[in-house]
Amino acid sequence: MLSTELTEMLGIEYPIMESGMLWLGRAELAAAVSDAGGLGIIGSANFAGAQELRDEIRKARDLTEKPLGVNISLFTQRPLPNDEFIDVALEEGIRVVESSGARSPEQYIARLRQSGVKVIHKVATVRHAVKAEQAGVDAVSVVGFEGAGHIGMDDVSTLVLIRSAVAALRVPVIAGGGIADGHGVVAALALGAQGVLMGTRFMTTRECVLPAAVKDWLAGLRETDTTIIQRSIKNPARVVANEAARRILEMEHTAPPVEELVSFISTLRTREMLDSGDRNAGILACGQGVGLIRNVPTAREAVESIVSEARAAASKLAEMGLLSN
Repeated sequence: MLSTELTEMLGIEYPIMESGMLWLGRAELAAAVSDAGGLGIIGSANFAGAQELRDEIRKARDLTEKPLGVNISLFTQRPLPNDEFIDVALEEGIRVVESSGARSPEQYIARLRQSGVKVIHKVATVRHAVKAEQAGVDAVSVVGFEGAGHIGMDDVSTLVLIRSAVAALRVPVIAGGGIADGHGVVAALALGAQGVLMGTRFMTTRECVLPAAVKDWLAGLRETDTTIIQRSIKNPARVVANEAARRILEMEHTAPPVEELVSFISTLRTREMLDSGDRNAGILACGQGVGLIRNVPTAREAVESIVSEARAAASKLAEMGLLSN
Protein backbone atom coordinates (compact mmCIF):
# COMPACT_ATOMS: atom_id res chain seq x y z
CA MET A 1 0.00 0.00 0.00
CA LEU A 2 0.96 3.63 -0.56
CA SER A 3 -1.70 5.31 1.50
CA THR A 4 -2.96 8.89 1.04
CA GLU A 5 -6.26 10.64 1.48
CA LEU A 6 -7.00 9.84 -2.17
CA THR A 7 -6.42 6.09 -1.85
CA GLU A 8 -8.70 6.02 1.18
CA MET A 9 -11.39 7.99 -0.64
CA LEU A 10 -11.37 5.87 -3.78
CA GLY A 11 -10.56 2.47 -2.31
CA ILE A 12 -7.42 2.00 -4.40
CA GLU A 13 -3.97 0.74 -3.48
CA TYR A 14 -1.79 3.44 -5.03
CA PRO A 15 -2.50 7.17 -5.53
CA ILE A 16 -2.11 6.87 -9.29
CA MET A 17 -4.87 7.74 -11.77
CA GLU A 18 -4.96 7.17 -15.50
CA SER A 19 -6.33 10.14 -17.39
CA GLY A 20 -9.59 9.46 -19.25
CA MET A 21 -7.99 10.29 -22.60
CA LEU A 22 -9.99 11.03 -25.73
CA TRP A 23 -9.70 8.08 -28.13
CA LEU A 24 -7.31 6.24 -25.80
CA GLY A 25 -9.15 5.88 -22.47
CA ARG A 26 -10.74 2.54 -23.30
CA ALA A 27 -11.73 -0.54 -21.30
CA GLU A 28 -8.52 -2.55 -21.66
CA LEU A 29 -6.28 0.26 -20.44
CA ALA A 30 -8.58 1.44 -17.66
CA ALA A 31 -9.08 -2.10 -16.36
CA ALA A 32 -5.34 -2.82 -16.45
CA VAL A 33 -4.48 0.31 -14.45
CA SER A 34 -7.19 -0.43 -11.89
CA ASP A 35 -6.18 -4.07 -11.62
CA ALA A 36 -2.60 -2.95 -10.92
CA GLY A 37 -3.78 -0.90 -7.94
CA GLY A 38 -4.38 2.53 -9.47
CA LEU A 39 -7.58 4.01 -10.85
CA GLY A 40 -8.35 3.49 -14.52
CA ILE A 41 -10.74 5.91 -16.20
CA ILE A 42 -12.85 5.30 -19.30
CA GLY A 43 -13.38 8.40 -21.44
CA SER A 44 -17.09 8.74 -22.25
CA ALA A 45 -16.35 11.19 -25.09
CA ASN A 46 -14.93 8.22 -27.02
CA PHE A 47 -18.47 7.03 -27.65
CA ALA A 48 -21.36 8.26 -29.75
CA GLY A 49 -24.05 7.15 -27.34
CA ALA A 50 -24.99 5.63 -24.01
CA GLN A 51 -25.10 2.01 -25.11
CA GLU A 52 -21.52 2.13 -26.39
CA LEU A 53 -20.36 3.45 -23.03
CA ARG A 54 -22.36 0.77 -21.23
CA ASP A 55 -20.72 -1.93 -23.35
CA GLU A 56 -17.27 -0.49 -22.61
CA ILE A 57 -17.86 -0.38 -18.86
CA ARG A 58 -19.03 -3.99 -18.94
CA LYS A 59 -15.97 -4.98 -20.95
CA ALA A 60 -13.78 -3.39 -18.30
CA ARG A 61 -15.76 -5.12 -15.54
CA ASP A 62 -15.01 -8.45 -17.19
CA LEU A 63 -11.29 -7.63 -16.87
CA THR A 64 -11.16 -6.39 -13.27
CA GLU A 65 -13.20 -6.22 -10.09
CA LYS A 66 -11.25 -3.17 -8.86
CA PRO A 67 -12.71 0.38 -8.81
CA LEU A 68 -13.13 2.11 -12.17
CA GLY A 69 -13.90 5.69 -13.14
CA VAL A 70 -15.64 7.39 -16.06
CA ASN A 71 -14.64 10.76 -17.49
CA ILE A 72 -17.35 13.25 -18.45
CA SER A 73 -16.05 15.88 -20.85
CA LEU A 74 -17.32 19.42 -20.36
CA PHE A 75 -15.39 20.85 -23.29
CA THR A 76 -17.65 22.46 -25.86
CA GLN A 77 -16.10 21.42 -29.17
CA ARG A 78 -18.97 19.04 -29.89
CA PRO A 79 -22.26 18.19 -28.18
CA LEU A 80 -22.15 15.10 -25.96
CA PRO A 81 -25.03 13.22 -24.29
CA ASN A 82 -23.52 13.71 -20.84
CA ASP A 83 -26.81 13.23 -18.98
CA GLU A 84 -27.18 9.85 -20.65
CA PHE A 85 -23.56 8.98 -19.95
CA ILE A 86 -24.11 9.72 -16.26
CA ASP A 87 -27.26 7.59 -16.26
CA VAL A 88 -25.21 4.70 -17.59
CA ALA A 89 -22.36 5.23 -15.15
CA LEU A 90 -24.79 5.12 -12.22
CA GLU A 91 -26.68 2.13 -13.56
CA GLU A 92 -23.42 0.23 -14.06
CA GLY A 93 -22.22 0.91 -10.52
CA ILE A 94 -19.41 3.35 -11.32
CA ARG A 95 -18.34 5.06 -8.09
CA VAL A 96 -15.85 7.63 -9.42
CA VAL A 97 -16.62 10.27 -12.06
CA GLU A 98 -13.92 12.57 -13.38
CA SER A 99 -15.21 15.66 -15.16
CA SER A 100 -12.89 17.82 -17.23
CA GLY A 101 -12.99 21.27 -18.80
CA ALA A 102 -13.20 24.92 -17.87
CA ARG A 103 -16.97 24.62 -17.31
CA SER A 104 -18.14 23.84 -13.80
CA PRO A 105 -19.55 20.34 -13.15
CA GLU A 106 -22.04 21.86 -10.71
CA GLN A 107 -25.14 20.75 -12.61
CA TYR A 108 -24.18 17.08 -12.12
CA ILE A 109 -22.69 17.07 -8.64
CA ALA A 110 -25.80 16.77 -6.45
CA ARG A 111 -27.10 13.76 -8.35
CA LEU A 112 -23.72 12.03 -8.42
CA ARG A 113 -22.98 12.55 -4.75
CA GLN A 114 -26.48 11.50 -3.73
CA SER A 115 -25.75 8.23 -5.54
CA GLY A 116 -22.53 7.75 -3.57
CA VAL A 117 -20.22 8.73 -6.43
CA LYS A 118 -16.96 10.55 -5.77
CA VAL A 119 -16.56 13.50 -8.15
CA ILE A 120 -13.14 14.67 -9.33
CA HIS A 121 -12.90 17.71 -11.58
CA LYS A 122 -9.84 18.23 -13.82
CA VAL A 123 -8.63 21.80 -14.46
CA ALA A 124 -5.55 23.75 -15.54
CA THR A 125 -5.80 26.74 -13.19
CA VAL A 126 -6.15 27.40 -9.47
CA ARG A 127 -9.15 29.68 -10.03
CA HIS A 128 -11.05 26.90 -11.79
CA ALA A 129 -10.01 24.49 -9.04
CA VAL A 130 -11.46 26.84 -6.42
CA LYS A 131 -14.72 27.09 -8.36
CA ALA A 132 -14.90 23.31 -8.56
CA GLU A 133 -14.41 23.02 -4.81
CA GLN A 134 -17.15 25.59 -4.25
CA ALA A 135 -19.42 23.54 -6.51
CA GLY A 136 -18.96 20.55 -4.19
CA VAL A 137 -16.46 18.18 -5.81
CA ASP A 138 -14.64 15.62 -3.68
CA ALA A 139 -11.20 16.26 -5.21
CA VAL A 140 -9.57 18.30 -7.95
CA SER A 141 -7.01 17.22 -10.55
CA VAL A 142 -4.77 20.15 -11.46
CA VAL A 143 -2.65 19.82 -14.61
CA GLY A 144 0.40 22.00 -15.17
CA PHE A 145 1.91 23.49 -18.31
CA GLU A 146 3.96 20.34 -18.96
CA GLY A 147 0.85 18.24 -19.40
CA ALA A 148 -0.77 16.81 -22.51
CA GLY A 149 -3.83 18.20 -24.20
CA HIS A 150 -5.68 21.29 -23.01
CA ILE A 151 -3.31 23.19 -20.70
CA GLY A 152 -5.09 26.52 -20.30
CA MET A 153 -3.77 29.99 -21.05
CA ASP A 154 -1.69 30.68 -17.93
CA ASP A 155 1.49 28.69 -18.71
CA VAL A 156 2.17 27.82 -15.07
CA SER A 157 4.45 24.85 -14.38
CA THR A 158 3.29 21.88 -12.36
CA LEU A 159 5.83 22.64 -9.60
CA VAL A 160 4.24 26.03 -8.90
CA LEU A 161 0.66 25.22 -9.82
CA ILE A 162 0.27 22.23 -7.51
CA ARG A 163 1.71 24.03 -4.52
CA SER A 164 -0.58 27.00 -5.18
CA ALA A 165 -3.62 24.72 -5.54
CA VAL A 166 -2.86 22.87 -2.31
CA ALA A 167 -2.59 26.19 -0.48
CA ALA A 168 -5.90 27.40 -1.92
CA LEU A 169 -8.04 24.27 -1.49
CA ARG A 170 -9.38 22.10 1.29
CA VAL A 171 -10.26 19.09 -0.87
CA PRO A 172 -7.52 16.70 -2.01
CA VAL A 173 -5.42 17.81 -4.97
CA ILE A 174 -4.28 15.35 -7.65
CA ALA A 175 -1.19 16.50 -9.55
CA GLY A 176 -0.83 16.17 -13.30
CA GLY A 177 1.52 17.50 -15.96
CA GLY A 178 4.95 16.03 -16.67
CA ILE A 179 4.62 13.22 -14.12
CA ALA A 180 5.69 9.94 -15.68
CA ASP A 181 7.66 8.03 -13.04
CA GLY A 182 8.05 7.43 -9.32
CA HIS A 183 10.25 10.46 -8.80
CA GLY A 184 7.39 12.61 -10.05
CA VAL A 185 5.02 10.90 -7.63
CA VAL A 186 7.27 11.70 -4.66
CA ALA A 187 7.66 15.29 -5.86
CA ALA A 188 3.88 15.68 -6.16
CA LEU A 189 3.28 14.27 -2.70
CA ALA A 190 5.99 16.56 -1.30
CA LEU A 191 4.10 19.51 -2.80
CA GLY A 192 1.03 18.45 -0.83
CA ALA A 193 -0.87 16.54 -3.52
CA GLN A 194 -2.68 13.38 -2.48
CA GLY A 195 -2.15 11.58 -5.78
CA VAL A 196 -1.05 11.90 -9.38
CA LEU A 197 -2.72 11.84 -12.78
CA MET A 198 -0.85 10.29 -15.70
CA GLY A 199 -1.78 10.27 -19.37
CA THR A 200 1.38 10.08 -21.45
CA ARG A 201 2.90 7.27 -19.33
CA PHE A 202 -0.18 5.09 -19.80
CA MET A 203 -0.51 6.07 -23.45
CA THR A 204 2.74 4.16 -23.98
CA THR A 205 1.63 0.87 -22.45
CA ARG A 206 0.66 -2.30 -24.25
CA GLU A 207 -3.03 -2.07 -23.35
CA CYS A 208 -3.43 1.35 -24.97
CA VAL A 209 -5.14 1.22 -28.37
CA LEU A 210 -2.43 3.27 -30.09
CA PRO A 211 -0.67 1.22 -32.79
CA ALA A 212 2.52 -0.46 -31.54
CA ALA A 213 4.68 1.45 -34.02
CA VAL A 214 3.38 4.77 -32.68
CA LYS A 215 4.04 3.73 -29.08
CA ASP A 216 7.57 2.62 -29.95
CA TRP A 217 8.16 5.99 -31.60
CA LEU A 218 6.85 7.87 -28.56
CA ALA A 219 9.21 5.89 -26.31
CA GLY A 220 12.13 7.37 -28.22
CA LEU A 221 11.08 11.03 -28.03
CA ARG A 222 12.60 13.72 -25.85
CA GLU A 223 10.93 16.26 -23.59
CA THR A 224 11.46 18.84 -26.36
CA ASP A 225 9.47 16.86 -28.91
CA THR A 226 6.08 18.35 -28.06
CA THR A 227 4.56 21.65 -29.13
CA ILE A 228 1.56 23.82 -28.35
CA ILE A 229 -1.10 24.38 -30.98
CA GLN A 230 -4.31 26.46 -30.99
CA ARG A 231 -2.95 29.41 -29.04
CA SER A 232 -4.34 31.70 -31.71
CA ILE A 233 -7.89 30.59 -30.85
CA LYS A 234 -7.28 30.69 -27.08
CA ASN A 235 -7.56 26.93 -26.72
CA PRO A 236 -3.92 25.84 -26.36
CA ALA A 237 -3.16 22.14 -26.44
CA ARG A 238 0.15 20.35 -26.01
CA VAL A 239 0.65 17.69 -28.66
CA VAL A 240 3.47 15.65 -30.11
CA ALA A 241 5.48 17.72 -32.63
CA ASN A 242 4.72 15.73 -35.77
CA GLU A 243 3.95 16.88 -39.30
CA ALA A 244 0.25 17.37 -38.54
CA ALA A 245 1.06 19.70 -35.62
CA ARG A 246 3.58 21.64 -37.71
CA ARG A 247 0.96 22.15 -40.42
CA ILE A 248 -1.41 23.61 -37.85
CA LEU A 249 1.30 25.94 -36.49
CA GLU A 250 2.11 27.14 -40.01
CA MET A 251 -1.55 27.83 -40.62
CA GLU A 252 -1.90 29.68 -37.31
CA HIS A 253 1.07 31.86 -38.29
CA THR A 254 -0.85 33.09 -41.35
CA ALA A 255 -3.84 34.06 -39.14
CA PRO A 256 -6.69 32.51 -41.19
CA PRO A 257 -10.33 32.98 -40.17
CA VAL A 258 -11.09 31.03 -37.00
CA GLU A 259 -13.67 28.88 -38.79
CA GLU A 260 -11.12 27.86 -41.40
CA LEU A 261 -8.52 26.92 -38.79
CA VAL A 262 -11.00 24.95 -36.67
CA SER A 263 -12.22 23.10 -39.75
CA PHE A 264 -8.64 22.23 -40.69
CA ILE A 265 -7.78 21.00 -37.20
CA SER A 266 -10.89 18.84 -37.10
CA THR A 267 -9.60 16.89 -40.11
CA LEU A 268 -6.42 15.91 -38.23
CA ARG A 269 -7.87 13.88 -35.40
CA THR A 270 -6.07 11.18 -33.43
CA ARG A 271 -8.52 8.73 -34.97
CA GLU A 272 -6.57 8.89 -38.23
CA MET A 273 -3.43 7.81 -36.42
CA LEU A 274 -5.28 4.96 -34.73
CA ASP A 275 -6.71 3.71 -38.00
CA SER A 276 -3.57 4.00 -40.12
CA GLY A 277 -0.66 3.67 -37.69
CA ASP A 278 0.88 6.67 -39.46
CA ARG A 279 2.44 8.82 -36.72
CA ASN A 280 2.03 11.95 -38.87
CA ALA A 281 -1.60 11.34 -39.83
CA GLY A 282 -3.17 13.24 -36.96
CA ILE A 283 -2.57 15.27 -33.83
CA LEU A 284 -1.82 13.42 -30.61
CA ALA A 285 -1.97 14.96 -27.14
CA CYS A 286 1.36 14.33 -25.44
CA GLY A 287 3.03 15.78 -22.34
CA GLN A 288 6.66 16.70 -21.80
CA GLY A 289 6.91 13.63 -19.58
CA VAL A 290 7.35 11.65 -22.81
CA GLY A 291 11.05 12.43 -22.45
CA LEU A 292 11.13 10.23 -19.34
CA ILE A 293 9.60 7.22 -21.09
CA ARG A 294 11.88 4.66 -22.72
CA ASN A 295 9.79 1.51 -22.87
CA VAL A 296 6.34 0.14 -23.66
CA PRO A 297 5.45 -2.06 -20.69
CA THR A 298 2.11 -3.45 -19.62
CA ALA A 299 0.11 -1.10 -17.43
CA ARG A 300 0.82 -3.35 -14.45
CA GLU A 301 4.55 -3.22 -15.12
CA ALA A 302 4.33 0.57 -15.42
CA VAL A 303 2.48 0.93 -12.10
CA GLU A 304 4.84 -1.45 -10.32
CA SER A 305 7.87 0.41 -11.68
CA ILE A 306 6.42 3.78 -10.64
CA VAL A 307 5.72 2.55 -7.12
CA SER A 308 9.17 0.96 -6.83
CA GLU A 309 10.84 4.18 -8.02
CA ALA A 310 8.77 6.24 -5.60
CA ARG A 311 9.79 4.08 -2.67
CA ALA A 312 13.46 4.21 -3.70
CA ALA A 313 13.31 8.00 -4.05
CA ALA A 314 11.67 8.31 -0.64
CA SER A 315 14.39 6.10 0.87
CA LYS A 316 17.07 8.40 -0.53
CA LEU A 317 15.32 11.39 1.01
CA ALA A 318 15.22 9.53 4.32
CA GLU A 319 18.97 8.91 4.08
CA MET A 320 19.42 12.65 3.63
CA GLY A 321 17.44 13.27 6.79
CA LEU A 322 14.43 14.72 4.99
CA LEU A 323 12.15 11.82 5.84
CA SER A 324 12.04 9.34 8.68
CA ASN A 325 12.44 5.66 7.77
